[in-house]
Amino acid sequence: MKVIIVEDEKPAVEKLKKMITDYNSGNQIIDSFCSVSETVNFLNNTDNLPDLIFMDIQLTDGLSFDIIEQTNVKTPIIFVTAYNEYAIRAFKTNSIDYLVKPFSYVDFCQSMEKIETLKKNLFIDSKKMDFEKFGNALSKLNKLFKTRFMIKVGEHIKSVKAANISLFFAEGRTVYLLTNKQNKYIVDFKLEELETSLDPTMFFRVNRTFIVNINTIKDVIVYSNSRLKITPNNNFDKDIIVSRDKVNSLKTWLDGMF
Repeated sequence: MKVIIVEDEKPAVEKLKKMITDYNSGNQIIDSFCSVSETVNFLNNTDNLPDLIFMDIQLTDGLSFDIIEQTNVKTPIIFVTAYNEYAIRAFKTNSIDYLVKPFSYVDFCQSMEKIETLKKNLFIDSKKMDFEKFGNALSKLNKLFKTRFMIKVGEHIKSVKAANISLFFAEGRTVYLLTNKQNKYIVDFKLEELETSLDPTMFFRVNRTFIVNINTIKDVIVYSNSRLKITPNNNFDKDIIVSRDKVNSLKTWLDGMF
């Protein structure tokens, strides 16, 4: 995959370069640009168009949305920014995802996995993407999150809305959901499957055992060794400790929501 980076902070450029090549050593970084004018000039005068653009929003000479307005390039974009207030405007463009700094390698990989999912449906040959289908496919992809879960209660089957689920947790090989009313049910999913099928703006996997609903969180407190502990707004009797490698991602997730 050919990639360009539009970013005016050198450390951020280097971080992205490393993540891009770590994710797939076959990825080719064509170039990086730090301004609107440089990027527009390149995109309007090159025959070597990228397959993906990582784009900061606030650049030295304006907003990156100016680049989109001044070019005809329909290349998919992953926005990388410290400002979450531009999210709605970003998703009206060719945006695949919107990463808020500081983001983790896990966050980066989730964005790249979304690209891979789209590629399976959008490539009409080995090198060309059908951009006319891009918007519809992206919209469809964003609607794939589960909104209901079927559970069995005795001889009865009932449906539980995802919005009414406080958290998911594992006990051995069994995974449970806990509703806002503190009803506990077994679900036929592994946490790994739930992590990719739930809306990431609502649910977050904090460790190997728990996935929590943002609306469940009453408090987040500093725990030992720079870890965090989540206090839910119900009387759940188990400690929910955020894994050390998830701390930064959790902070970003919370910051993006509030």
